[in-house]
Amino acid sequence: METWSSVPVPALPGTPRPLRLFDTASAQVRPTAPGKTAGMYVCGITPYDATHLGHAATYLAFDLINRIWRDNGHDVEYVQNVTDIDDPLLERATRDQTDWMVLAMRETALFREDMEALRVLPPRHFVGAVESIPEITVAVAELIAAGAAYRIDDAEYADVYFDHRASGHFGYESNYDEAQMLRFFAERGGDPDRPGKRHPLDALLWRQARPGEPSWESELGAGRPGWHVECSVIARKRLGMGFDVQGGGSDLIFPHHEFSAAHAEALVGEHPFARHYCHTGMVGLDGEKMSKSRGNLVFVSRLRGDGVDPAALRLALLDAHYRSDRMWTDDVLAAGTARLAKWRAAVALQAGPPADEVIDRVRDHLSNDLDTPKALAAIDAWAAETANGRGDDTTAGGLVSRAVDALLGIAL
Repeated sequence: METWSSVPVPALPGTPRPLRLFDTASAQVRPTAPGKTAGMYVCGITPYDATHLGHAATYLAFDLINRIWRDNGHDVEYVQNVTDIDDPLLERATRDQTDWMVLAMRETALFREDMEALRVLPPRHFVGAVESIPEITVAVAELIAAGAAYRIDDAEYADVYFDHRASGHFGYESNYDEAQMLRFFAERGGDPDRPGKRHPLDALLWRQARPGEPSWESELGAGRPGWHVECSVIARKRLGMGFDVQGGGSDLIFPHHEFSAAHAEALVGEHPFARHYCHTGMVGLDGEKMSKSRGNLVFVSRLRGDGVDPAALRLALLDAHYRSDRMWTDDVLAAGTARLAKWRAAVALQAGPPADEVIDRVRDHLSNDLDTPKALAAIDAWAAETANGRGDDTTAGGLVSRAVDALLGIAL
């Protein structure tokens, strides 16, 4: 699948800081320890609608990880999927009386435009579920052969399910108890009450073809893949086991990330799937959860169409810590717009305080679990001093501008 255009990342003087990140599985901030190449998999969109602010906040957080690793001299093998076949996509296509493939292609194209406008560095591998079906069917067949998966018996459709106990480590990522798992499983696309399953928590691997639904011929019979196995296969095939970061929104902790890890671990017999499981908070609107069911999603493309500078939008979303749930309001956007104007005015002045100290502070804050509020505050302080005529370093504005570009992805 085609990705979007990249932007150059300036090199910076001074000493980079190794990145420390909160790991959901261990519930603590730990150092990331990539080798020469850092591997990162971030779950992509299901393209039944346009990119909303929750998507944007998530991909901005992982863009910072990408940039910090690059600042530390790592090559970054970044992989992202597109779930271009799944129930929500088919349901939206039916509602809108459109072809599901046309819908998926249109919304994926809009997602690319939004990411490019926000200056998110593109993944090296941007992979659709549909194009991965041959890889997925091989993996599902191997799970069946290993006894980690089974077909539903005595049912109209012989769907294939994963025995969630097969990896021997199920639950280590989310640390939820069974009651929590069952609740989230039912709320987030699972089918705990499906007759014929060995256990309510067992997850769908292969859905046998139904009348009126798209399907693909395979050694498993005609059908289409389940959601979790898609990411499991795409990540493992391109990054191997034990890659550095698996990421997404906090709503993916369970069941999606728990199962994608369990599928791979059961298949390969290795643990863990990833060394860090990193999750972003949710974005609400004016005091309410932002969701498609409430009809209150705020779309990046709509804001861009209204003339909002993507750099101001990026700053507004970075003003809260990536792991925090936060609310989007007009005031949040206004603050991002005002901050951008102050920074641009400061770097345009002829002289200011030396840049070395503020660059060090920004690096310190970002390397400490992506503490963007403190990083932005450090640049605010430098900009205020510059605006007040303090400092006579004529190179400072250019260096700060480069640092803001390289580390925060904002062109001043």
